[in-house]
Amino acid sequence: MSRNLKVVYMGTPDFAVESLDAICQAGYDVVGVVTVPDRQTGRGLKVTYSAVKEYALAHNLPLLQPEKLRDEQFLTDLKAWDADIFVVVAFRMLPQCVWSMPRLGTFNLHGSLLPQYRGAAPINWAVINGDTETGITTFMLNEKIDEGRILLQSKTPISEADTAETIHDRLAQMGRELVVKTLDGLEAGTLESVPQPEFPDLRPAPKIFKPDCAIRWERDGRSLYNFVRGLSPYPAATMQMIDANGKPQQFKVFEVAYESDSSSQVGEVVTDGKNYLKIGVSDGYLSILSLQISGKRRNSISEFLRGYSISDWKIVR
Repeated sequence: MSRNLKVVYMGTPDFAVESLDAICQAGYDVVGVVTVPDRQTGRGLKVTYSAVKEYALAHNLPLLQPEKLRDEQFLTDLKAWDADIFVVVAFRMLPQCVWSMPRLGTFNLHGSLLPQYRGAAPINWAVINGDTETGITTFMLNEKIDEGRILLQSKTPISEADTAETIHDRLAQMGRELVVKTLDGLEAGTLESVPQPEFPDLRPAPKIFKPDCAIRWERDGRSLYNFVRGLSPYPAATMQMIDANGKPQQFKVFEVAYESDSSSQVGEVVTDGKNYLKIGVSDGYLSILSLQISGKRRNSISEFLRGYSISDWKIVR
């Protein structure tokens, strides 16, 4: 099949690299890549590149990293690439002067079955809410966030063993096929966009901040199980305990199991000091299976208990 479209690709994290690679592998002419500026991170303020920039450099793709998307020089450079279409995956909200620039417009790959989970964290929220199905959507950008006309969708089940990480990786692979299929349909003129359907109970997917990650022990075990796996491994559910010296200790929690027990007390700490740590919730216990104490590496619960005696520690509610 002839690949005549000139494509500009916009993205940032690992999730976006998969689709960029698929477009290149399919033979489309990627005339340029747009990603975020480099950042200084860590104590040594080491300069780090986005995953998309790493890919672009490795494959000699022209690159722009604007601080501001309305900057006149950026717009001039972007227009000079003379692209037929822009493809956006996990990037920033684009102003109209950008998304309306190419003749075929701009489409986005979103990690949900739109119109459900419009927003920055669709994968996390689908798992947190206990959904049994999710997917990906390609849609045309317009002036409203994640509300443009739908091009294509692909679905996948969510099992009780899935986490945000496993769904993220699965959707990234599914995205490879869907972005190329979308480009093929737009190039051939056979793909028609449709308005997003109207649902009375739309679920949002707002950005998740640090305070949102704290485990609320008074909740039921099933919802907390979904909460932990929906944040695992990033940004990760958090809990706090007070050690035997009265010092607060911060944890990230990555894996848990739930057991029903009508005799549990919220915030109760139960452990044999070797193999298990259980915290009481409203209808049973949440067993901590893997965690990370602040400043240390991730451990299984047995590894952690070998290093810490927590018989006198208290959970912070």
